[in-house]
Amino acid sequence: MLTNYAFIGIFALAAITFPLLPLVLSAFLRPNRPTPVKLSTYECGLEAIGDIWVQFKVQYYLYALAFVIFDIETVFLYPWAVAYGQLGLFALFEMVVFLAILTIGLVYAWKKGALEWI
Repeated sequence: MLTNYAFIGIFALAAITFPLLPLVLSAFLRPNRPTPVKLSTYECGLEAIGDIWVQFKVQYYLYALAFVIFDIETVFLYPWAVAYGQLGLFALFEMVVFLAILTIGLVYAWKKGALEWI
């Protein structure tokens, strides 16, 4: 029993050590010679023109959020579809309720105009 936890501990230690070790070593071994040219902001190799801070429209975030929601929906639907034969009628009812809630949310967002691009 303890050996199972030992493997988990070794794996966790390796998962923490492997990414951090190169970062720590590079911080000590690299040359550190900052110059004004190295510290300047650039855009595709050219000097930046105008303000560096750019604000994005909120609609982009709404589309990203809608994508994440429906992407997670497929994550829930796929295992259900694979195991549908073993789950029975109750699982079908649960999935219909799940899809109904998502559909109601989509219709609400559509009616509110949250899915309008411009």
